[in-house]
Amino acid sequence: MTTNGEIQLDALLPPDMAAKAEAIGVRKANMNWLSMFTLSVMAGAFIAIGAIFSTTVSAGAADLPFGVTRLLAGLVFSLGLILVIVGGAELFTGNNLIVMAWASGKVTTMQLLHNWVIVYVGNFVGSFATAMLMFISGQYLFGKGVVGLAALITANTKSGLDFIPAIALGVMCNAIVCLAVWLTFSARTTTDRILAIIPPITAFVAAGFEHSIANMYFIPIGLFIKASAAQNFWGMIQKTPDDFPFLTWDRFFINNLLPVTIGNIIGGALLVGVVYWFVYLRKSM
Repeated sequence: MTTNGEIQLDALLPPDMAAKAEAIGVRKANMNWLSMFTLSVMAGAFIAIGAIFSTTVSAGAADLPFGVTRLLAGLVFSLGLILVIVGGAELFTGNNLIVMAWASGKVTTMQLLHNWVIVYVGNFVGSFATAMLMFISGQYLFGKGVVGLAALITANTKSGLDFIPAIALGVMCNAIVCLAVWLTFSARTTTDRILAIIPPITAFVAAGFEHSIANMYFIPIGLFIKASAAQNFWGMIQKTPDDFPFLTWDRFFINNLLPVTIGNIIGGALLVGVVYWFVYLRKSM
């Protein structure tokens, strides 16, 4: 809103975006822990909803070219970050940008780590609880089991990653996610925010990059299906649990969640947050 009451519709330019990112980081870091945790649980659930949408859309798409299937999966997955940004929630990967306020000395190291730890745990609770609810719902049986098969393939592939590639895929993922969040700082309207989110998020999913919070849904739902699926499910998909050998709890935490989280921090905090701080905020200190 301008001084004469007119609505300002032009997008913010990068220097103003950096100042906005810094102010948002300060506000996030000073939020009370209960509100922070509650909003982080919601964010975990929101990202899981995007993952559910993505799994469902890509299920049974064997007749489509690989790239087309990945494009569709990425396009619908963007719903998750749209819900986080527009609906208002605390997402660990996006909150890596608080490092900009930290680098300016407006957020302490303890405040930064306090936010990251609480939000990460809350995201896990929201994503994991959504996976449990979806398994109980039996949605994986839809389409004669093709939804469950898609979930199993996705989870097994992610759990089968080696440590270093998982870090690299995590770096690329959160660099793109944080760029999507960065672009929303330029937005004046909800439509602007949504349009800024869709292309980057579609790109990271289509390319097969690894998002730690999304994986808190993708892999547990596969683990639940593998361990406790209805007996008729395996007959419908003509597979057995042994066909998904990488899908174990230890590989979930050690081969995926740990390296992907490390990669997400490098990609989001360092490659995006620190770089934009260095360019636009360093001189103002």
